[in-house]
Amino acid sequence: MRAAIFDMDGLLLDSEPLWKKAEIVVFNSIGVPLTEELCRETVGVRLDGVVRHWHRKFPWQTESLESVEARILEEVSRLVVEHGKLMPGVSETIEMLRRENYALAVASSSPLQLIRTALEKFAIIELFSVLHSAEFEEKGKPDPAVYLSAMSRLGFEPDDCVAFEDSVPGVRAAKSAGARVIAVPDPVDISNPGFAAADVVLSSLTHFSMEHVR
Repeated sequence: MRAAIFDMDGLLLDSEPLWKKAEIVVFNSIGVPLTEELCRETVGVRLDGVVRHWHRKFPWQTESLESVEARILEEVSRLVVEHGKLMPGVSETIEMLRRENYALAVASSSPLQLIRTALEKFAIIELFSVLHSAEFEEKGKPDPAVYLSAMSRLGFEPDDCVAFEDSVPGVRAAKSAGARVIAVPDPVDISNPGFAAADVVLSSLTHFSMEHVR
């Protein structure tokens, strides 16, 4: 292994609760009865896919899907700046990988604007040589495109890369791209059979060691 590619939301950043808050506020304002439990249906899905998903189930006519996306992104960006925090073990994991001269990248379903906002907040943006968003791909996770593009930009073959993911769509995307996958699910989702596709499943990045990539 020579490169590590990280998902962001729920993996690097404890932002899934912030996404839920933003989505609930915006969707409820247009008559979609979204709850925290329902939000679990779209974990790991690109923002446009989330909006389309709920529009199919609860069609609204009051504003465009693009407007709803923009409102959610604005709200979650505000919440990340004000309340965001790194997940446990992130700093230590990054430091271990950097000591072994791993190239680091982010491959996230979040828009690039939010990736930059979050990583700049924690002063870790310079540690990643590639930042790539699925917004630039035809399809989001579980399609492997976002990972394949990140690997290409890093200059490494898939079997030289390890991916860190917290969602089943993310695990599927990384495995389809040919990476070794370390899954770090939310405790409420760790029993999901979809995580069996990962090479390693950890309850927290605090348990990561270099033995997991050797």
